[in-house]
Amino acid sequence: MKATGKINYVEFPASQLEQTKRFFSDAFGWEFVDYGPDYTAFSEAGIDGGFYRSELAADTDTGSALIVLYSHDLEAMQRKVQECGGKIKKAIFAFPGGRRFHFTDPSGNEFAVWSDILADATQIA
Repeated sequence: MKATGKINYVEFPASQLEQTKRFFSDAFGWEFVDYGPDYTAFSEAGIDGGFYRSELAADTDTGSALIVLYSHDLEAMQRKVQECGGKIKKAIFAFPGGRRFHFTDPSGNEFAVWSDILADATQIA
């Protein structure tokens, strides 16, 4: 539901638009609709958004925001990200509240995936 003052849509640069679409579709099940050759919108991601053709990349080393996805099985998701062409930037590590890893998509954008489930399958309080 659209609400005033709430995040409604996000956009990311993508130098490799077709590879980026294929990666997110294969790894996470996102769906895409193209709006011309230089823009694609995605859905089924928890929030709608899009990728626009650009040589820029969203990377936390340069101060961009970090989008964090969730997975019940962090190890399986890290393997899937790699199998689909993502590059692991930070392997799985613990932090207060859970564990996560960081990866880059085919266009070099950095994302993370987190879980509140510990490696031994116990919940974090």
